[in-house]
Amino acid sequence: MSASEDNNSQEVSPEFAGEGIKTSSPEIDKKKQENGAGGPIILFFIIGLIASLIVGWIIFPKLLYSQKRQPIDFNHVIHVETVDEGCESCHFFREDGSFSGVPKLEQCIDCHEEAQGENPEEITLVEEYVAQGKEVPWLIYSKQPNCVFFSHAAHVKGAETECAACHGAIGESEHSRMYEENRLTGYSRDIWGKNIAGFKKNTWDRMKMDDCAKCHKEATDKKTSVQTEKDACFVCHK
Repeated sequence: MSASEDNNSQEVSPEFAGEGIKTSSPEIDKKKQENGAGGPIILFFIIGLIASLIVGWIIFPKLLYSQKRQPIDFNHVIHVETVDEGCESCHFFREDGSFSGVPKLEQCIDCHEEAQGENPEEITLVEEYVAQGKEVPWLIYSKQPNCVFFSHAAHVKGAETECAACHGAIGESEHSRMYEENRLTGYSRDIWGKNIAGFKKNTWDRMKMDDCAKCHKEATDKKTSVQTEKDACFVCHK
């Protein structure tokens, strides 16, 4: 054996001096166990996080809303082509400036006193509602809480807002879309919006106060009204 090899074999780390070289100890074993347990804990956390997101963002919204069909499948395209003044032929302003909202039966009777054609939806309207003098129980997509007052006149006549800005291109629809009702509040999903995170592509994707505030902030910059400039709560809340 060479001298260098003999010297290397006799060199011992200071921490093990006088005790011989130990490959294991209670402290080292404990640290190894702790390090080994970290992996499963992190994995469990990631799986739990993913599961929570799936339940909260996908499953819960589907359970929260029930789906209902309108009593009659309404074709807007046919009606818009038939009337003279477009939307305002059925959704008009009264003499006092109030908005008529969803048409009442008396507005439909003029054209639907008798069934026009053999469309089953037309027959349902005439036989179940017109003939019996019953109002059609339409489900209102944009129904607001009772504490909210929305002035169509201020927005349509005053601010010259297009109907599609809040309601989308509903005049181009040939069928009534599914109505989704919040099981807790009883309001349409259109109020909250389809995306639970609040993301939206169009101005009509939801009708929350944040959306109103954004538009009113822009109106404030244009100095449209004293109420808007002062952010008066009573403008929308009664």
